[in-house]
Amino acid sequence: MSLAPHKDIIERINNLRELINDYRYHYHVLDESTMSEAAADSLKHELAQLEEKYPELVTSDSPTQRVAGGALPGFTQVRHSSRMISLNDVFSQEEVSDWINRTYKLANNSSLEFFIDIKMDGLACSLIYQDGIFTQAVTRGDGFVGEDVTSNVRTIKNIPLKLREISESMKFLNGRTEIRGEIVMLKKDFENLNKQRLAAGEPEFANPRNLAAGTIRQLDPRLVAQRPLHFRAYDLIRDDPSEVPTNMFAYETLSGLGFNRNREAAVYKNLVGIMKFVDNWNKKRHDLPFNTDGIVIKINDRAKFDELGIVGKQPRGAVAFKYMAEKATTVVRDIVISLGRTGAATPVAVFNPTVIAGSTVQHASLHNSDEIERKDIRIGDTVIIYKAGDIIPQVESVVVELRPKNSKPFNFEAALAEQFSEFTFERPDGEVVYRAKNINSSILLIRALSHFASKGALDIDTLGEKNVSALVNAGLVNDLADIYDLKFEQVIKLDRFAEISAHKLVDAIQNAKSPQLERFVYGLGVRHVGIQTAIDLVNKFNSLDAIKNATIDELLSIDGVGEVVADSIVAWFSDEENEALLAKFLQFGVTPQLLQRSGKLAGKSFVITGSLENMSRDEAADKIRILGGTFQSAVAKDTSYLVSGGKVGGSKLKKAEQYNVKIINESELMEILS
Repeated sequence: MSLAPHKDIIERINNLRELINDYRYHYHVLDESTMSEAAADSLKHELAQLEEKYPELVTSDSPTQRVAGGALPGFTQVRHSSRMISLNDVFSQEEVSDWINRTYKLANNSSLEFFIDIKMDGLACSLIYQDGIFTQAVTRGDGFVGEDVTSNVRTIKNIPLKLREISESMKFLNGRTEIRGEIVMLKKDFENLNKQRLAAGEPEFANPRNLAAGTIRQLDPRLVAQRPLHFRAYDLIRDDPSEVPTNMFAYETLSGLGFNRNREAAVYKNLVGIMKFVDNWNKKRHDLPFNTDGIVIKINDRAKFDELGIVGKQPRGAVAFKYMAEKATTVVRDIVISLGRTGAATPVAVFNPTVIAGSTVQHASLHNSDEIERKDIRIGDTVIIYKAGDIIPQVESVVVELRPKNSKPFNFEAALAEQFSEFTFERPDGEVVYRAKNINSSILLIRALSHFASKGALDIDTLGEKNVSALVNAGLVNDLADIYDLKFEQVIKLDRFAEISAHKLVDAIQNAKSPQLERFVYGLGVRHVGIQTAIDLVNKFNSLDAIKNATIDELLSIDGVGEVVADSIVAWFSDEENEALLAKFLQFGVTPQLLQRSGKLAGKSFVITGSLENMSRDEAADKIRILGGTFQSAVAKDTSYLVSGGKVGGSKLKKAEQYNVKIINESELMEILS
């Protein structure tokens, strides 16, 4: 049973349908790209997931329910002898496995072979031969009716105007033979063509697929003849289907008839073979002469394929495995400003997690306020993101059609005032970056390093604020990690240090190379992350890498961590300066350790409410941790004891009663700690 859809879900589905339909019209009919195909696939996948969750919202005109496209009015329309179908997309080994299992059941568990080929990114076209002579070329159109582009296709040099006569294929030279395939522009030809256009002062073409499609739809065949197009065949159709028993037979026959086809195609009998092929070409696909975004998987036996039939608009006997998109769409949850070591303010977009090029992305630098204004990026916007150099996530553009109705432009100066109320910012003339006023990198570093070495963090003896200032002002440290590279010979030269104190400082720093993980996390100075939040993070994730890669939802599952704190954590770990800092710690041999909880309080957790008479709350927390217990900031289901001190508020007591947590007083706590 699906959940009742919220009106926001209904609005999102309607907006997605409208946008995808508009994209498809431009892409398939007008040969224009309003966004990348990968971004469009991402939107379609989101729509399919929503419709799967809310099947009562599926409509017959949804983009998931039909083959896109339509015949251009400038060409004669031709009805296909059999429909040119589209395929359902799958994105993982699990989805391929599910499809195989369903297929076996539908085929009554009979033995099956699977034909696999690389999916080409071009214009689908059907070539008609009558008694071996080329007579007509028809585009896919909407799958039922296409466009007659015979005059233009005739100019493509690798299309035979007469089928080759060889003994194995003589029967295909009699009667009607239909060859289906893709008209593509090879990558090297596309690059050479763009070089020529640049040299002539003309704008470059956007991509090979659109250029191929646009060329075929030119009304002047002489222009088409000047473009280096290729036809690569993938199907052979006869009036008598038994003449083409398998897809692999079709491919081998296509070669004999004189057609270029993919030589990489293969047949496998199980999931292991299929996924080996998929993974192999995922690594090597950029070496192919044409562009591809995936793999076609079909039942090899064409009679069995036909028996399984079509559900909706897609055949049951085939799927298209789509490789991880190099672009995707996601929603901007927040824009958090990161303050660098020079006082420069850098905005970071925090996203709903999405996968690009095989890895999960949930943040990207927006660089500066001008970039936000230029692209008009707002909180709540759906954006197209990509990986620059397949590494660094970037925002390409905003999908304005999906913008929330109550959206407001991002006010950078107001966000600075809210997020860093203790600083005043200015934007120097001629610069695009806002910087903290009257604050230089030395002052910020002294603050950060003093915090890092403080008692609550790494507790590095002799590294107080005055010694920190001496090291920073002497230029011996430029970030937190640099202290681990200090040498006695450098320190002894400073006015504040004699031989004993210099040795003592260097030794204390070296002895702090394996700090407790929660102290290290707290010491990093992530905004809004106090010692208790650092402890909660470590208790949840157990390692620095896991904290660094945590999703927003995982962070929000921690008691006491709200959206502001979660966004701040994600933004800090996304900052390039901070990534470099963590790498530098590792380079200098700093390896934070997960404290293995042991002692008589292992497995016990405590919350303190109100004031204590005999010790501070921090002292009590330290004693609890020393004995192996966990100190919590809020009452949760796993809390063992709520310590009730003086001037107690009622909320924690009420929650403790709700969860049946044992309530004790300070005397009972002292007895437990003794």
